[in-house]
Amino acid sequence: MNIAENKMVTLSYVLRADSVNGEIIEQTTNDSPLRFVFGLGQMLPAFESNLSGLKQGDDFEMTLSAREAYGELDESAIIDLDKEVFFIDGQFDEERFMPGTQVPMQTNTGQRLNGIVIEVTETSVKMDFNHPLAGTDLHFTGKVIEVRDATEEELTPMGCGCGCGSDCGSDHDCSSESGHCGSGGCGC
Repeated sequence: MNIAENKMVTLSYVLRADSVNGEIIEQTTNDSPLRFVFGLGQMLPAFESNLSGLKQGDDFEMTLSAREAYGELDESAIIDLDKEVFFIDGQFDEERFMPGTQVPMQTNTGQRLNGIVIEVTETSVKMDFNHPLAGTDLHFTGKVIEVRDATEEELTPMGCGCGCGSDCGSDHDCSSESGHCGSGGCGC
């Protein structure tokens, strides 16, 4: 059976930054593989495109450019926020908001975002809201472990199509072209 729309795909792979010799970002195994329903928008479109038509036992190798993966680094997504935004009971918790810490946040319109603390000053916190892999080419090498028909339960996405399990709010259109809530996913 070939990888196609509505097939449950099980893969093992090694993901490296930039090239076959790059730093390992993530690794799955036969004992702890990646499983997803092909065509539901759960994976990067370029990733799925490179897997289309493969069958159980096939090896694969692909490099996705940063643009095809999580986009180029967007300097406008790095912002200084007033330190008071992070006060809890009138206090700033230095240990909770150290550089390198990932902080879940929400915009004034309710969109959820994850930001990484870059710097803390006397009056502000510099946050990076780019995806952690923005600006990075992704190199995958792996093997197709299994391809089978997805069950009805597996075809029902969790909440919206981004796979985070959130319902993304009742005003989102989960049937958009990208397969994600509205445009750009839930911001999980």
